[in-house]
Amino acid sequence: MPRAAYAKIPAELRPMETGDVDQVLEIESRVFSSPWSRASFERECVEEASSSWVLVVDGAVVGYAVSWIVCDEVHIGNIAVVPDMQGRGLGRLLMARLLEAGAERGAVMATLEARESNTRALGLYESFAFRPVAIRKRYYADSGEDAIVMIADIGGRVDA
Repeated sequence: MPRAAYAKIPAELRPMETGDVDQVLEIESRVFSSPWSRASFERECVEEASSSWVLVVDGAVVGYAVSWIVCDEVHIGNIAVVPDMQGRGLGRLLMARLLEAGAERGAVMATLEARESNTRALGLYESFAFRPVAIRKRYYADSGEDAIVMIADIGGRVDA
């Protein structure tokens, strides 16, 4: 399925640049209770192992995703879409791009951690054939909530 078919609205998907960080931080603070720092996102824009993307609608960043590619694994670090744009396929578009970028660089598997309570995210991940493999007890410092560790085989290609 072409990537454009995931989103139900027209969106430009492109690599994250340092000029995007202000808008990314605004989304990050709206979506997550423990937001990443400015320095973290700026580093992701230049880090060779990072695969960082933004979604732009009408000139504004409405979503972003960060992953790291290490050896044959892509580790999903962060995916977010502004709350009023969620449910329109934008998260699927971002996830598909992270997995595709990983496969392009030789990754054969993907991993991530997700809050147990984040049912929307868990549903997205399961739709990409992620499966739970472990629990990280009290992983999230802000709440002490456990994280579900998930893994997916991508076999050098993505069929989402």
